Amino acid sequence: MSAAAAPVTLQSIRACFDGVVPAMMATSTADGTPNVAYLSQVYYVDERHVALSFQFFNKTRQNILANPYGTVLVMHPMTCGFYRLHLRYLRTETSGPLFEGMKAQLAGIASHTGLADVFRLLGSDVYQVLAIDDVPGHRLAEPAPRLDMLAALRRLSERLSHCTSTDELLQASLAVLSEQLDVRHAMVLMLDPASQRLYTVASCGYAQSGIGSEIEMGHGVIGVCARERTPVRISHMTHAASYTHAVRTSMQAVEPALGLATDIPFPGLAEPHSQLAVPIVSAGQLSGVLFVESPQDMRFGFQDEDALVAMAGHLGAALALLQADAEPEAPRAAEPPSPAAPAPCLNGMAAPAPAPTRPAPAGAPLLVRRYSANDSIFIDQNYLIKGVAGAILWKLLREYTQEGRCEFSNRELRLDPSIGLPDVADNLEARLVLLHRRLLESRPGIHLEKTGRGRFRLCVERPLQLAEIAA
Repeated sequence: MSAAAAPVTLQSIRACFDGVVPAMMATSTADGTPNVAYLSQVYYVDERHVALSFQFFNKTRQNILANPYGTVLVMHPMTCGFYRLHLRYLRTETSGPLFEGMKAQLAGIASHTGLADVFRLLGSDVYQVLAIDDVPGHRLAEPAPRLDMLAALRRLSERLSHCTSTDELLQASLAVLSEQLDVRHAMVLMLDPASQRLYTVASCGYAQSGIGSEIEMGHGVIGVCARERTPVRISHMTHAASYTHAVRTSMQAVEPALGLATDIPFPGLAEPHSQLAVPIVSAGQLSGVLFVESPQDMRFGFQDEDALVAMAGHLGAALALLQADAEPEAPRAAEPPSPAAPAPCLNGMAAPAPAPTRPAPAGAPLLVRRYSANDSIFIDQNYLIKGVAGAILWKLLREYTQEGRCEFSNRELRLDPSIGLPDVADNLEARLVLLHRRLLESRPGIHLEKTGRGRFRLCVERPLQLAEIAA
């Protein structure tokens, strides 16, 4: 006797819910009169529930409110197999993670079909799945999984366990995405709780890194993911303004308080066809967002989503652990590192040993302006950075010019109230990574070198002229 076929579960047919093929729903009135209609969206909620898109108060909606039972026919996009779901209506959600996730996916479906003005989500109707029928019929063989997700997660876990700095964690995560999951365009953004904006701290696959570019909470795929703390996945090209990831209205090209350009271009694809954003959360606190995109339709499926959620969880825990163990040592006098143990670095390479003496800065003075309205820093005429990272740089430059200091520690930054770090989830290490990379990319003649655990050196190549401008 042949072994019995494994029972069909929602998990085993999740590919049916990616919006590739429209589903059909059958309902009936209280007296049993049937009605069949197409559905825009069947959304996987968990192993016992799905959500259907509520867009119109039509016959299907009227029937469900009068008689909460119905059936939905879905098709697997790869095998062409049909499955019948027997459902019972539970409730309608009009806000929150489920609603926003469906709204984003529906925007992609609408744009793909040319019906962006028609497809407007009014609510997410949540149903309990009572049973699933495997409808008999000819079907194609299901293709083998594209990549080994479990192996990728193992590789990430191994690499993160060897990281000793925030920058190493970020680079290891992007490297695993590229090498193990063949993701060519990705970025990590961290949350600034004070401004409620997400700033880019690491990216790969783009012509410009976009380090320091910002997205407001709630704007675009990334902002909605952060606000709702839920994955947002779109499998088709979307022109829907509220879900395009590079929402230019979320960043003012000219800072209103200053009348100065402080916009760093966002490093996104010009025409993304697939997007996936997952929140980075640790101990109940949102740290940031892990975001990937592709020029191909349907590049990211539910398995990619599951893998990235797991990766973001590993990354969030590792970031929190590093922050908790950031710099227990008090600042101490600088001493040359042992030749056998080169000092760690900010950018994945061993920091060079300090020279016995450094030449005095020479050349024309660098004019560094700080605008107190938002700690925006301009070097000569070029915008560099703002916010907490700008306040950190201003502290370093001021103490360098006034006291001749070059050696600093994370500990003293965290204890300095003038910098304006938030009391919870200050992300100091991520802000230092951001500052370090902005200085490397801008090459203003100022850079940072890590000299030990929780300690770094300010390096200045030209004389400085500081100018503080009040709001």
